Amino acid sequence: MTVVHPHSDADLLSVLRAGALLADGDHPDFDPSIPAVVGARRAADEPVLEKILAGGGRDDEADGPVRHVERLPFRAGRTADWPAWAHPDVVSALTARGIEVPWTHQREAADLVHEGQDVVLATGTASGKSLAYQLPVLSELLADPRACALYLAPTKALAADQIEALHEFDLPQIRPAVYDGDTGTADRDWARSHARWILTNPDMLHRGILPSHRRWARVLGSLKFVVVDECHAYRGVFGSHVGLVLRRLRRLAALYGSDPVFVLASATAADPAAAAERLTGRPARAVTQDGAPRPATDFVLWEPAVVSGRTGEHGAPVRRSAPVEAARMMADLVAAGARTLTFVRSRNSAEQTALSARRQLAATDPHLADSVAAYRGGYLPEDRRELERALGTGELRGIASTNALELGVDIAGLDAAVLAGYPGTLASVWQQAGRAGRRVRPDAPRPLVVFIARDDPLDTYLVHHPEAVFGRPVEAAVTDPGNPYVLGPHLVCAASEHHLSEADLSLFGPATAGVLADLVATKGLRRRAAGWFYAGHARPTDEVDLRGSGGGQVAIVEADTGRLLGTVDGARAPAAVHPGALHLHQGRTYLVLDLDLHEGIALVQEDYPEWTTVPRSVSTVAMTDFDTAHAVTDLAGGVRVGVGPVCVTEQVVGYLRRRPSGETIDQIGLDMPEHTLHTRAVWYSVDLATLLATGVREADLSGALHAAEHAAIGLLPLFAGCDRWDIGGLSTLLHPDTGDPTVIVYDGYPGGAGFADRGHDVLAAWLTAVRDAVDGCSCPTGCPSCVQSPKCGNGNDPLHKAGAVAVLDLMVRTLADLPAPPSRSTPAAGGARRTLQG
Repeated sequence: MTVVHPHSDADLLSVLRAGALLADGDHPDFDPSIPAVVGARRAADEPVLEKILAGGGRDDEADGPVRHVERLPFRAGRTADWPAWAHPDVVSALTARGIEVPWTHQREAADLVHEGQDVVLATGTASGKSLAYQLPVLSELLADPRACALYLAPTKALAADQIEALHEFDLPQIRPAVYDGDTGTADRDWARSHARWILTNPDMLHRGILPSHRRWARVLGSLKFVVVDECHAYRGVFGSHVGLVLRRLRRLAALYGSDPVFVLASATAADPAAAAERLTGRPARAVTQDGAPRPATDFVLWEPAVVSGRTGEHGAPVRRSAPVEAARMMADLVAAGARTLTFVRSRNSAEQTALSARRQLAATDPHLADSVAAYRGGYLPEDRRELERALGTGELRGIASTNALELGVDIAGLDAAVLAGYPGTLASVWQQAGRAGRRVRPDAPRPLVVFIARDDPLDTYLVHHPEAVFGRPVEAAVTDPGNPYVLGPHLVCAASEHHLSEADLSLFGPATAGVLADLVATKGLRRRAAGWFYAGHARPTDEVDLRGSGGGQVAIVEADTGRLLGTVDGARAPAAVHPGALHLHQGRTYLVLDLDLHEGIALVQEDYPEWTTVPRSVSTVAMTDFDTAHAVTDLAGGVRVGVGPVCVTEQVVGYLRRRPSGETIDQIGLDMPEHTLHTRAVWYSVDLATLLATGVREADLSGALHAAEHAAIGLLPLFAGCDRWDIGGLSTLLHPDTGDPTVIVYDGYPGGAGFADRGHDVLAAWLTAVRDAVDGCSCPTGCPSCVQSPKCGNGNDPLHKAGAVAVLDLMVRTLADLPAPPSRSTPAAGGARRTLQG
């Protein structure tokens, strides 16, 4: 199928502009019955980019969706010579593929790896990071017929793409093999016995290779290199787990006599060397000067229009949803001849977005309807590869995908990338944006990237503050391998693989000795003269979920058929699948009939009631060992900030039933068990008199603190690389530990995930962004774009937007002053208090 490219660099923007003007703006949800007007939009010769930038076409706050267009300039590439040490067969294979010479960053990183140094290569999307490790690894594997290498990727698709690239070298003596959950038994046996470059993922390394290390003695004993690809994906609890898996790998490699070089490939990141060291446990040299060329690109920040005549919770304005906007946009771009990749946040959204775009195309360009598809996790391997092939060849012109296609799967020649909502980190923003224009050609049209804001504080802040996207480095990956709730299970796994000794204490970090003592006390390990031994019989690796919190799962089961619909974390089950809750699965609505937390089962039946449900909960946050374990800083005017361990107790006590208009029908009580979480939190407290001096009425203080807390949770992901669902918060007029009105934001994982500590490190910048976001929102009293939260246990009541601005402005002004020395002073004793959970 021939792909027709747009005629000029402004045409794609014109298509978007026309679509925004002519689309039905009064329907914020998916409705496939609404026909698109793609043909009319394409025929309407809308203003070129210059007119959009000048404000033409009613691009104002009320009517126009374009908030900013960044014209990223073309960058020429910088090359270097092939190194003398490179094996001639590898160089020949690369030149045969059209790579005449390496880029400068490829040569720099390859030289360091060849010299035996750990390296983290942090350069842009499509900068050729693979060559930087393929060159030294393949050269060594050819020079030493016993040498082996291990490649780790966060997704199966990326590993499959990498093995295709290795096969293209046509070097049979390398014998690469994929070893993952899709690999059959015979192929697994072959990989263990013969493969010299194993391509896998951290989950399979954790569950399949390390516990069976004796069967992998050949590979571990000859392991020369470990490649950790797309390592910026390893953050939070997942990253902490992976960091400990890599330490277990280092330990077993040493047991079999090898000391591999670690090569990490990352998106551009803040302080990649420190992030790499947290991940592997040893220093790495950072290579960050990108020598690859970059195409000139138009990057649009887009805010969907407010739906006229419709209000949400507490009368807040409602905007068109980002997936709806993305579906219309993808249909327009595909009809205009642009191969388009649309990123959405969930598997269900991927299916719905593709379905909506296909139906719109069927009404206007029927021959294109089958050229759009969805791509997500859960597909069969052969289906995933077929979709990747079809998109790469142009048979498919549009794909709606989760972040499964964010990473380095080599799909060339895409014209546009649409991002339906913030993907979690700026690193992911640039990875997804880099999918457009992956092949730099002098005659190619300008690639187009569009970021569509969800009705969410962070997304709204970004489209109104372009400098937060284009004017700052991407965030560093936040990990904490010393978290005892993560470290403990991995020490048990390590002891089951080979008993732990005193020499292992430094490998796993300073928290190891204390955690080992706890494991001995709870009989998870036995202490003997030679070290610590596993005391159980089952494989402990089966109990450790690298991508979860480590808690139990509740199965969601259809009562009539017994069909498993999915799972939810045990800690979140009381709020997500309590009796009477509505659960959405693949576009269908289910009513929860019963929840058995002991058995881990929620029974549901398909139903479509004329209401929605919102859980109500109460919570407290006690600051653990406040006087000794919290880093407290006294500021001017009775303001204090701190960070430290907390104990969060939460109980779901009921739920609201609401009509689609937002009107509350009734409140139904529940008797759910309390959930206790030991984690870490960042907080600030303000003397009551100081708060009242800001002009906020005493009656409005609860709502002001509550709104400030919500907004802080909404913006922390910009600084800590988390999702708002990874963190929680609480505000109170009188906290018993601080003795003052207090706002608290805590990590939603046992032991913490590093997000609260990161918030404390950047408190001034974080709260400044929060203040600007709330103050800059055009709504009168608060909306989902500023202070309303989709997970508020108090139903977003009370909230006082103006009071939140006053509180936040006070904090920003106070933090601008030099802080006093850290304090451990004891606060006044607590009294009656009101707590508001966010």
